Amino acid sequence: MSAEEHRASSPTQLRVALVTISDTRTEATDTAGKAARALIEAAGHTVTAYRILRDEPVEVEAHLRRVCASGNVDAIITAGGTGVSSRDRSFEAVSRVLERELTGFGELFRMLSFAEIGAAAMLSRATAGLAGRIAIFSCPGSEAAVKLALTRLILPELGHVVREARR
Repeated sequence: MSAEEHRASSPTQLRVALVTISDTRTEATDTAGKAARALIEAAGHTVTAYRILRDEPVEVEAHLRRVCASGNVDAIITAGGTGVSSRDRSFEAVSRVLERELTGFGELFRMLSFAEIGAAAMLSRATAGLAGRIAIFSCPGSEAAVKLALTRLILPELGHVVREARR
């Protein structure tokens, strides 16, 4: 089957959990989370869970494992904690949950980001992969980065990724 045929036979209504990872954001100031929700729902998917967590790797990992085990999601999208500062530690937590990495996501995100922000794109540790049959995408926490990741990479292929994960 071609990529187009795979997309055509992929699910179009998925259940997505959102997790904002930040030491400073609240529901009122989480513009990345709000943008993600709006884009996901506009694409016909349902946001089944939303949470803001501090960038504490043990808590982030435990939460992701609980969400994966809940049976209520097809995908998880995280925003935040992917940089290189001393508090940006979600990459390590997400990586421990992933059983299979989708290296192309991070590579393509940094390429697209480079076109927008230049060499600073190399500071992103955006990553994605599968935890069992659940797709997980870990994005930087800025609203612009989340919009870029969702519109150019995640939403166009989300059904296809989930279809393949279920096989």
